[in-house]
Amino acid sequence: MQSARREEKKLYTQLLYHQCSVDWDKGFLLWRRGPSIMSAREQQQAQTPPAAPPEAGELDAGNRYEAVVPHWFYCKVTDSRERWVPFSTQDSERLEEAHGSGRDKEDLVVPTSGGRYDVHLKKRQRVAVYWEEEISEVRRCTWFYKGDKDNKYIPYSETFSKELEEAYMIAVTLDEWKKKLESPSREIIILHNPKLMVHYHPVATSDDWGSTPTEQGRPRTVKRGVENIAVEIPNGEPLQIDHLVFVVHGIGPACDIRFRSIVQCVNDFRNVSLSMLQAHFKKAQEQQQIGRVEFLPVNWHSSLHSTGVDVDLERITLPSINRLRHFINDTILDVFFYNSSTYCQTIVDTVASEMNRLYQLFLQRNPLFKGGVSIAGHSLGSLILFDLLTNQKAAPEEDEHNEEGSRTTSSNRGIEEVREILKKLELSEYCEVFEKEKMDRQALFLCTEKNLKEMGIPLGPRMKILHYISSKEEMQDQSTAAPGHSREHVAEPGSPSQHDPDSTDNARNCQYRDVGLGQVSANYPQLNYKPTIFFAFGSPIGMFLTVRGVKRINPNYSLPTCKGFFNIFHPFDPVAYRIEPMIVPDLEFEPMLLPHHKGRKRMHLELKEGLTRMSVDLKNNLLGSLRVAWQSFTRAPLPAVEAASTDAEAEAEASVEKQPDTKPDETPPAVKEEAPLINVGRLNGGNRIDYVLQEKPIESFNEYLFALQGHLCYWESEDTVLLVLKEIYQTQGITLDQPLPGSQ
Repeated sequence: MQSARREEKKLYTQLLYHQCSVDWDKGFLLWRRGPSIMSAREQQQAQTPPAAPPEAGELDAGNRYEAVVPHWFYCKVTDSRERWVPFSTQDSERLEEAHGSGRDKEDLVVPTSGGRYDVHLKKRQRVAVYWEEEISEVRRCTWFYKGDKDNKYIPYSETFSKELEEAYMIAVTLDEWKKKLESPSREIIILHNPKLMVHYHPVATSDDWGSTPTEQGRPRTVKRGVENIAVEIPNGEPLQIDHLVFVVHGIGPACDIRFRSIVQCVNDFRNVSLSMLQAHFKKAQEQQQIGRVEFLPVNWHSSLHSTGVDVDLERITLPSINRLRHFINDTILDVFFYNSSTYCQTIVDTVASEMNRLYQLFLQRNPLFKGGVSIAGHSLGSLILFDLLTNQKAAPEEDEHNEEGSRTTSSNRGIEEVREILKKLELSEYCEVFEKEKMDRQALFLCTEKNLKEMGIPLGPRMKILHYISSKEEMQDQSTAAPGHSREHVAEPGSPSQHDPDSTDNARNCQYRDVGLGQVSANYPQLNYKPTIFFAFGSPIGMFLTVRGVKRINPNYSLPTCKGFFNIFHPFDPVAYRIEPMIVPDLEFEPMLLPHHKGRKRMHLELKEGLTRMSVDLKNNLLGSLRVAWQSFTRAPLPAVEAASTDAEAEAEASVEKQPDTKPDETPPAVKEEAPLINVGRLNGGNRIDYVLQEKPIESFNEYLFALQGHLCYWESEDTVLLVLKEIYQTQGITLDQPLPGSQ
């Protein structure tokens, strides 16, 4: 900065002394403006002692000049349209510091945008680090003009901005305006005063006949300094990264209804996460306990379609309805590609290798990172990640620990079952004998009369136990021979049910199949890290498992290297399916309703529930009143009225008491949302898996109209982002500032 001030001071001195001459013999500073006679005021000013030239930056608009504060911008090209985007305040200061150090003549690289982009200062280029993207031009901007199409301000080039700044400094210092400058593109800029500066398009361009540009045409506003233009400058991102999340896209190159790429959608997801951190983790941020979560996109579509398959498809595609067929070839066919052994191998190799590459590159650029890694997938991307995770191999010591824990849990469960059987047979006093012998259910069913006698069980209790065992075996034989219990229910080799020590209970375990059943034959690569949590957005995992032949998921099953799994979906998403009913098929219950990020249900949902409760109450009260009125009307004697009312009340109470018995599966809505009452297995560590978003008020008018939007809404959903952040930081012992109502 000091060198810049010295340069400005030197430039100011040269310009000042270029405009005037000094007569030191008379002892005053004489401004020569031609043969004009000096006024009395000028003579009085001239008699004052000469002063040193003022420092640059000490002057204001009133004949005083202030150096302009530069800000750095980069050019973003979207659909052949250029848009200049400001760097964050933090990044711009870092770039200005590197520029002022004089090292910009070297190939100095400055990381920006949270480390996702590098700026090569000498080349004035912005380069993406983790993914492929066109290189963007970078400028140190001080002067701007308003564009023609979108009325957004566009920065002048750095060279011409210096010329404008020199002309502005002379005009301010000498109070001489109406300055005309000609830009490199032969356009005219006129500095009328500090508040009014315009840019004219030339009507006539220079040619062989010597015509010159004119001031005619529609003028455009010129502004000096970024503080005088309407542009939103972000503050920047926290430098500390607490957690890393890889995001895998679904079918096609476009990920939302605006046909944006996975990079743009993940950028939105990251921006929403920053705002949610400021809104719901403010205390932790103030105490510097947290920084932020980094989200990096994983692209597999381009690698798949670069194999030459598009050329083969184009050769056999019909010429009619060309756009629709091209859309199908580019998007819908990705589902069929994944179910092909050839292209499935390409997809899983691309996803796994890309995540491993990004992970290693991230560690190289962030050597102090000690946080965890999670993964998220949208649509088909969630299925790809699920298949990868089911084929990961845990460390040998973890396998032994899990097997030991499973054996301990199964043994304890078997002893509890034996205790229940003895309690049913009214033989609870012999529980200690069976526990001492470590007798579980399977061992009990293998016992003979001789074994029970050796255990010291008397004759009467022995007969009861043997009769119970024989009756259960007969029932098992009948169920095995009955139609509908054919070979299709037998567990496949390698399924969790075959390793279950209680596998004799076929009524419960024979329906479990390996979740890897029906997967495309491929060599699933291994990841270089163990994901903390797996998030699925709008996922068809449940549907694909069912189509592959997996009817039920063993409650004891969990992903080998990932202990957390959340299935998040919009209620109108046509691609999303639930997971929990495959684990608990005998119990009907609603998915967990995601709380609104502002701390309550949406108004239309509360109104709908209120109207539903009101209609039920009115219906019950009306029926009760009619019943009492009818009974009092049919019973004519007056003394019987009191008895009739008493009987009616008794019947009403009896009906209320019988109601839970007649409909045991129906529970009030408040009970449905209580997660601790429902055991959904170990797939998410015993916690709920399915989470449904709240639809917006406008979406509730027509489900079909917003179905596509429901599948593509997750990237900008504050509720989705808040759940992801809550679960990630909960693993670090950090909670929300205020718990949201209805959250787990």
